[in-house]
Amino acid sequence: MAYENVLKNPDNFNFEIQQLGEATYANPCSQEIFVDDSEKIIFSSQIKNLNHQLETCKQLPAFEKAGARERIFHNLDTTRAAIITCGGLCPGLNNVIKGLVNVLEQDYGVKEIIGIRYGYKGLTQQSNQEPIQLNSSVVEQIHKQGGTILGSSRGNQDPEIMVDELQRRKINLLFCIGGDGTLKGAQAIAEAANKRQANISVVGVPKTIDNDLGFVEKTFGFETSVQVASEIITSAHHEAEGAENGIGIVKLMGRDSGFISATASLANSIVDVCLIPETPFQISGPEGICAAIQRRLQQNNHAVIVVAEGAGQDLFNNSESRVDASGNILKDDIGELLKKEITAYFKQNNLAISIKYLDPSYHIRSVSANAADAVFCYLLAEHAVHAGMSGKTNLLIGYWNNFFTHVPIHLATKERRMVDLDSALWRGVISATQQDKHP
Repeated sequence: MAYENVLKNPDNFNFEIQQLGEATYANPCSQEIFVDDSEKIIFSSQIKNLNHQLETCKQLPAFEKAGARERIFHNLDTTRAAIITCGGLCPGLNNVIKGLVNVLEQDYGVKEIIGIRYGYKGLTQQSNQEPIQLNSSVVEQIHKQGGTILGSSRGNQDPEIMVDELQRRKINLLFCIGGDGTLKGAQAIAEAANKRQANISVVGVPKTIDNDLGFVEKTFGFETSVQVASEIITSAHHEAEGAENGIGIVKLMGRDSGFISATASLANSIVDVCLIPETPFQISGPEGICAAIQRRLQQNNHAVIVVAEGAGQDLFNNSESRVDASGNILKDDIGELLKKEITAYFKQNNLAISIKYLDPSYHIRSVSANAADAVFCYLLAEHAVHAGMSGKTNLLIGYWNNFFTHVPIHLATKERRMVDLDSALWRGVISATQQDKHP
């Protein structure tokens, strides 16, 4: 894991944030408490790790603290901002858009703000969609709706062409809202712009419903997803409870990390088995899922299984991986496989069951953000604008040890964050479900 490597070899990880140049203009945000670049948020909060790092490294690994700077880099008279959303939908996208527009317009007086249509494709000649002119009136009500008013898409585009388009439109602030692939695209744009000395600040707002971005403790939309998923688990439980030998299977998002499945299972402790990508499992055999479910049916007459979409992929016999437009490996349907194998097992043992399979992924990701996520989205947007106006680039706004931070994109996309099987979260799931670590 990258985190363990930071603790062992902190000097191998660069937390430095790129700056376009000297910030010479006064910040017009008179109500702000300004932050200095020297203010840092320490990577490790445990004393034993700090003591080790003090003995072994030249400089303690730490994030630059996010917030408004007293001096800004971009000239307010010539600043033009663009906002882009990429990848799959996620609760809170419109909240972030609204926050960016309001802070740019009301705090900094930026008059030219555009929304790029349908992801990075909107920054190429392949697109026939003109950007949307954004202001506070346009975005006033958008936080009430799910999805994104800008549209989204997957797929890589040539960063040189995208920088051409940004320069043609005289954009010097680009806010990229998206996950791992989007942020890698933002990094490519920032690097291409830097080579031209184009003075374009590229700032990411991390959007991954799976909460699996490295060096970021929490991403927006996750809390809403867990809340909605928990409600769907309740529905699956009612379905299972209402039938003799009823079994409910709920498949949730999580291609490589099981944070939503684990957290939703712990939030709604009626789950009998939680399956995530981080730990393997068997379907058949005395230690398999089928045998475990049979034991639960004997005890309670019903059972609920929650499974992350990326769990159990080793159980499929595919020689070639399929990928989507962004290069993400497409997962085989573990929910359907579980339903098929469990049905066959109980039929073979002459036991009648009633099994229901729910896949609410598209419903969950397209709902509007709950109150907690709405607040988080606004604060992410606010700090993103402050970072961009101060001339920082090739970074995203993170959250670490209860502080908003500046995270170099190369760090956040270095390695996916995964559920630690020794963490309090997973131990809590094991305690609540009473399943073995390898059921």
